Amino acid sequence: MITLSRFFCLLATLVAGNALAQAPDRAPIPPADELEAMGVVIGEITFAKDNVFDLSKPEEDRPLYRLANRLHVMTRDSTLRNQLLIRSGDSYSRRLINESERLLRENVFLYDAKIEATRLENGVVDLRVATRDQWTLIPGMSLSRSGGENRTRFTLSEKNLLGTGIALRLNYVETVDRESTSFSFYDKNLGKSRTSLFFEVADNSDGDTNQVRLIRPFYALDARWSAGATYFDDTRDVSFYELGDEAAEYSVDSELHSVFAGWSDGLKNGWVKRWTAGIVLDERDFSPVTSGTLPTLLPADRTLIYPFLGFELLEDKFDSTSNRDQIDRTEDFYMGTRVWGTLGYATESFNADRESVIYQAGISNGFGDIDKKAVLLTSTVSGRHEEGSAANVRLLLSARYYNQISDKRLFYMTVDAAHGENLDLDEFFELGGDTGLRGYPLRYQNGHSRFIVSAEKRYFTDWYPFRLLRVGGAIFADVGRSWGRSPAGSTPLGWLKDVGIGLRLSPTRASGRDIIHIDVAFPLDGDRSIDSVQFLIQSKRSF
Repeated sequence: MITLSRFFCLLATLVAGNALAQAPDRAPIPPADELEAMGVVIGEITFAKDNVFDLSKPEEDRPLYRLANRLHVMTRDSTLRNQLLIRSGDSYSRRLINESERLLRENVFLYDAKIEATRLENGVVDLRVATRDQWTLIPGMSLSRSGGENRTRFTLSEKNLLGTGIALRLNYVETVDRESTSFSFYDKNLGKSRTSLFFEVADNSDGDTNQVRLIRPFYALDARWSAGATYFDDTRDVSFYELGDEAAEYSVDSELHSVFAGWSDGLKNGWVKRWTAGIVLDERDFSPVTSGTLPTLLPADRTLIYPFLGFELLEDKFDSTSNRDQIDRTEDFYMGTRVWGTLGYATESFNADRESVIYQAGISNGFGDIDKKAVLLTSTVSGRHEEGSAANVRLLLSARYYNQISDKRLFYMTVDAAHGENLDLDEFFELGGDTGLRGYPLRYQNGHSRFIVSAEKRYFTDWYPFRLLRVGGAIFADVGRSWGRSPAGSTPLGWLKDVGIGLRLSPTRASGRDIIHIDVAFPLDGDRSIDSVQFLIQSKRSF
């Protein structure tokens, strides 16, 4: 006979035993560093893919949004799996998981990506890859304005065809330079490989453009080899500008083809060394514009055919944050040291039109904490050495400064400097509304050197109209000037300054990283021909 007290004792024992049996499943999963130190193995990898709209939220459970979700083809598991650097059965690696997240976030058809541990049992950890799709079939028309000139675009694009990651685009663009109708194709992982294929054909009002790129890149820090080939053929008319107006013109037929291969020992002690070798054909033929209406100013023809050898040293150092160049979105910043360079030699025996040493080199580094204050520096130099002297030497320096004032406010500053020596006539530096001096016409000044500094106070709001756009704003000032007489003969006007205010709209449901800029800028210098107020509407990859 079971007494009442014994009954409750047995019930308590049963409940306690059941709780103990479930305890391993409910125990918190250790942080990534501890999982790696424990030597656990990756078990099942599952994919949690959110649709374009989250219908569990009342503000997104609308008829139009439900229809969009039904029509949208979700990204396939295989498309995501092909980009991961981890597989079931591998040892758990925090570095590879972080790098896999960065690779996924590079896809324009994903809003964000995160890899999380979901279960740990008997030395095996299961992972979940959480992503959110964006709407990728984009028919549209856009009108943008910068530097006092309009740009019209009609587009039909699909950036994630049937969930495979393949991008197709049919595009018509009308700018101050030309009208262009183009078709392009891009597959980042051709046939489930790490090889990418891109090709584009364009019929322009002043010529044609054809290009193909087949490249197996160093897709990861520990990748051991790369190879590829590129083909580019382009014909177009180009104008020299004075004070924002066309002053002279020429036509150029460009061919740029290359074949290369690279090798590496992979990531060792936090650093990567890579070598690349290949052959390049760089040919430019200049001629007067057919039925041209402006004076002709012709650069000298160039034919450079050369083998080259390249080197890259790369530090494994990345940080992630938000509300820097995007609005309420994960952003990945490279904060390490990168040094690279290539050296080639063109000779007449290879059918080049001259004996020439061709070189390029660069260095970049990040300093500080991107979550607080940080500076990102990049410097490059390129040019040729021929007939005992330097030719077309271009030295570029770029600095970006981020200072977080609060969660919703950021001070941002950029410095861009460029200096040239013995420049080719088609390689002079331009300065104006399309190169950062927002209060002035495009290509307002040019010369052998250029300097621009811009400062912004950025505001990131919580306003989220219709759950479609994140909204921000900026107050900005730009200062810049060019040095040296331009190819068309104009004399630089000295320092040019402007101030302005802008609205930023960041689409959260359509594929891409573009942010819509609506700016009003006021030039403080310049000649009397420019408007006292410049209105700019344009799409950029950054705030």
